[in-house]
Amino acid sequence: MEKVAIAPDGGAVAKSSAQPLLIVRNLRKYFPVKGGLLNRSVAQVKAVDGVSFHVMAGEVLGIVGESGCGKSTTARLLMHLLTADEGEVIFDGLGVGARDGLTVKELRRNAQMVFQDSYASLNPRLPVEDTIAFGPTVHGVPSAEAKQRARRLLDDVGLAPERFGRRYPHELSGGQRQRINIARALALQPRLVFLDEAVSALDKSVEAQVLNLLVDLKEEFNLTYVFISHDLNVVHYISDRVLVMYLGKVVEVGPVGSVYSRSAHPYTRALLSSQPSMDPDRRKTEPPLSGDPPTPINPPSGCRFRTRCAYAEEICSRVEPPLLGFGDNGAHQSACHMNNAGSGHSLTAPAGTAE
Repeated sequence: MEKVAIAPDGGAVAKSSAQPLLIVRNLRKYFPVKGGLLNRSVAQVKAVDGVSFHVMAGEVLGIVGESGCGKSTTARLLMHLLTADEGEVIFDGLGVGARDGLTVKELRRNAQMVFQDSYASLNPRLPVEDTIAFGPTVHGVPSAEAKQRARRLLDDVGLAPERFGRRYPHELSGGQRQRINIARALALQPRLVFLDEAVSALDKSVEAQVLNLLVDLKEEFNLTYVFISHDLNVVHYISDRVLVMYLGKVVEVGPVGSVYSRSAHPYTRALLSSQPSMDPDRRKTEPPLSGDPPTPINPPSGCRFRTRCAYAEEICSRVEPPLLGFGDNGAHQSACHMNNAGSGHSLTAPAGTAE
């Protein structure tokens, strides 16, 4: 019998290489805020609030947004390092944690994560070779085979195993430690890798080396990446599609070329305008976006970006804009009333043409 997978719209599709590898539906995570004499919950931080997206097999999905928008929390929820309050995660057609679906342990055989802090995510008491071999050993790989796999991976990430295998994390540079973290993530031969600010702590020359390494490993091991970063240039370089988050919500998602050249959401345009220019004639004297994001404890009604948006109108405070697709196949989506012909916003234009 042909295995049936679940499409992003909820329908059933035949399992194939063209189906999404990962589908996320209505993911939510609220953190309680304690207070008072009895230390009761007095409020909630709405860190991730109804996030839905998909990742195709073999692609790189970049996730961008300001600090505190929910990027890293989303990745930790998908890896089940945090427990979601609500939502559905489907990996290769099977629900994670669902009956007759994937267990969390099975998910982690197929999906791994590389964290931002290369030193804190390594065990200081273990040589790096043992650190890489630890995961396969836990999942039942014989110790000798796990050690052999660790040595091969050290070579794959550009570190000679005979020189670096028995070193401890404090004996390595930041770039070398991040290569160890990448090797450790690949030790279980995953299909999906979450990269949470994996190059942001590195200097630019080392960052370029690690980025090129990630591109080469993706081709060699047929990997799929979810690449989380605040650096728009890095995301542009490595990503096939880009997802933009603001205050726990997805505000725009689409092919990288379309999002960067024809941004449909004012927040995305502000982020792109904030990139520094090396041309003195093109440098801006005024910030493209002013003010801090509102508190996620009590976010604005309607569109969450309206308190900082130059185009906000009354409809923006009353109605939350839906994430609507446009273009030839609807692959580029935006959550803005200006791109919804029936919203009633005075600046409504044909989707994707708002300036």
